[in-house]
Amino acid sequence: MTANFSLFFAFYVLTPLLPLYLSETFGATKDVIGLVLSGYTITALILRPFSGYIVDTFPRKQVLMICFTAFAIFFAGYLAASTLLLFTIIRTIHGGPFGALTVANSTVAIDVLPSSRRNEGIGYYGLSNNLAMAIAPTIGIFIYHQTHNFELLFWLSLIVAVGGLIVDASVKVPKAKSQKPKTVSLDRFFLLRGWLLGVNMVAFGFCFGVLSNYLAIYGKEAMGITGGTGTYFLLCSVGLILSRLQGGKALREGRLIFNAGSGMVISLVGYTLFILMPTLANSQLSIVNCQFLIPIGYYGSALLIGLGNGHMWPAFQNMMINMASHSERGTANSTILVSWDIGMGMGILLGGVVAEHFGYSAAFWTVSLVNAVGVSLFFLRTRQFFLDRRQR
Repeated sequence: MTANFSLFFAFYVLTPLLPLYLSETFGATKDVIGLVLSGYTITALILRPFSGYIVDTFPRKQVLMICFTAFAIFFAGYLAASTLLLFTIIRTIHGGPFGALTVANSTVAIDVLPSSRRNEGIGYYGLSNNLAMAIAPTIGIFIYHQTHNFELLFWLSLIVAVGGLIVDASVKVPKAKSQKPKTVSLDRFFLLRGWLLGVNMVAFGFCFGVLSNYLAIYGKEAMGITGGTGTYFLLCSVGLILSRLQGGKALREGRLIFNAGSGMVISLVGYTLFILMPTLANSQLSIVNCQFLIPIGYYGSALLIGLGNGHMWPAFQNMMINMASHSERGTANSTILVSWDIGMGMGILLGGVVAEHFGYSAAFWTVSLVNAVGVSLFFLRTRQFFLDRRQR
């Protein structure tokens, strides 16, 4: 859990600031920023389906240490990158060890947990992602505003990643014989039975990809908010954590469709509220009302998006697992992660392109539209798709 927190802290401390770094340091345009940043997610996406196969085939502790070492080393590459092309290459390749590391670390976590407390332990393990998301962007943005020194942030990510590597090196993994699969086929990497659930996750990953990467620069340009990005991510993570606690009972009772549906609707309200804030700021309402409503709407949307995603994510994950046989559960987890990665990559790439040609406001209106399409798809088709195909 500590190592997982470290790797996601190192990731999230840079995420909202990299668009500013590329713009200020290399003069990159909006569409180029989207292209550069999307490479990380695309590489993670390409490697992640194979990661489960590798983790199940070779000694897991060795795979974990190799992945974590590579993940940490690439942060030093950011410090050495003196041109936009070199930074793009390093950033793109960096997604590979990240994608493999998230799979390897979570698999080892399952190995070291006692079977009697595995469900509870995995729940706590997942919260470490949320804690990193809450703390890292806030710290990163605070350091940036105090120093305007991106090198310091790169050093911070490197040090934290190395710390996580040291922690994982101390983990004692039970010895187990690795069983090499007899055949390698597509269904070992993607649960074809759950393809429509995957399409839904692509839509929701797209929305969060745009939000997480362009929030800081959009808030600065459209609303003049330069110091609230860290607070935004903090509130989003608070919503995620609260939703896990609040929705746990419904998940235990098997009310997956209820959790997924309510989470999607809450997120849609949050995204729509977020994009309405600049419109409100430019409206003819009184200045007093604007000054009062804009911060409430802006930060309120963070809490709603966090609550919505926190309800939706575990519900979709359990729905995918329920559509798989016992021997396909690893593939089911990989499928939901790959679908999210595809959406994130598309959001980062297309969000930058739309922002370059039509502005960041249009990019975030696209987010609201895609989210609405995903919600409609779930209630019109995916819900029944799951009920028809779940394992009895």
